[in-house]
Amino acid sequence: MSIPALVRPRPVHRAADLLAAYLPGSFYFSSPRGTLLADGIHARVRAGGGAQALVAAQALDAAATAGVPDPVVAGAVGFHPEAVNGLVVPSVVRRADAPAGVRAPDAETGTAWAVTPRPEPARYAESVRRALELIDRGELSKVVLARGLEATADTPVWVPALLARLVRADPAAYAFAVDVTAPGDPAPRTVVGASPELLVSRRGATVVANPLAGSAPRSGDEAIDRERIARLRDSAKDLGEHAHTAAQVADVLGKFCVDLDVPARPEVIGTPTMWHLSTRITGRLADPADPLCSALGLAEALHPTPAVCGVPGAGARDAIAELETEDRGYYAGMVGWTGHDGDGEWAVTIRSAEVCDRTVRLFAGAGIVAGSDPAAELAETGAKFRTLLRALGVEDVA
Repeated sequence: MSIPALVRPRPVHRAADLLAAYLPGSFYFSSPRGTLLADGIHARVRAGGGAQALVAAQALDAAATAGVPDPVVAGAVGFHPEAVNGLVVPSVVRRADAPAGVRAPDAETGTAWAVTPRPEPARYAESVRRALELIDRGELSKVVLARGLEATADTPVWVPALLARLVRADPAAYAFAVDVTAPGDPAPRTVVGASPELLVSRRGATVVANPLAGSAPRSGDEAIDRERIARLRDSAKDLGEHAHTAAQVADVLGKFCVDLDVPARPEVIGTPTMWHLSTRITGRLADPADPLCSALGLAEALHPTPAVCGVPGAGARDAIAELETEDRGYYAGMVGWTGHDGDGEWAVTIRSAEVCDRTVRLFAGAGIVAGSDPAAELAETGAKFRTLLRALGVEDVA
């Protein structure tokens, strides 16, 4: 008589406990779908040329064979995937429900900060004008230009407290903290953030993408915000910018799906600092067993979307290389996880910062299309910095 194999139930944790257990070097990711905390490195996943999904599938097979419980590939990939890639198969994975009612320490009010814009605001505005010239000549339809801030504190920045404040401020965001320490770093380096944008999620044969493009700052005044929402809904400039992104995401997912639902018009969603035009695209995969249809495979196919790059993609990347003064690193990349069954979740790495010892490196970008105004795009990037600056206790410096 055969004895049935014992199936151990997945340990149940509380989201608040996993957040409290996070330490630099761990991988943390939370969303409305749930919370994941991973520790240790069973294997590294290194591949270039858009082959991460295939290498990841092999690494997950090997980890499962080796007895790693609940194997996942987790980490971050940069805006230029061939330049920076921090994907690993962790040794230990713990899961919990979505975060809610999280407690977190307030930002350090006594910390002294020195903040340097990179580039200076006037130079960023000039890059927007140069991008508009490319658009007027018909070379581009859209390009996303980013600018940075380098904030240096008088004491080392404690990433677990920063992460907890980001989760407390917006539990519905895609919050993350990923170790990306590189040779030569003077201290551990972490990409930490709270992104509003889902690149792609997969559960079984169902996939969801939620591109955002077209934004307005949130004021905190109910009447003003109603006016801004209405203006955003009717803005030809913002609707056109959003259409570029939603169409490309739908086109890519359509190559993998037998059914795809794309709403005719975007809706407006809010974060604590911004309003965004949003289109939630859902589909059913034709072949969920194909490694290229894993959550990571789909994320690879989508990245970078026009929401962080532009249209056409190749021309926008060239313009970004020419017009931006700072390397984006992991900003505007992707961060998330994929399990052995192919399910997983990847967010666009925005509203994020790289933290190393006392230095915090932030980026924010704006989509430049015909009709963009350099002063307005400068103001939009300043508003987008507020997510991280509030959590750091550095307000109104952007």
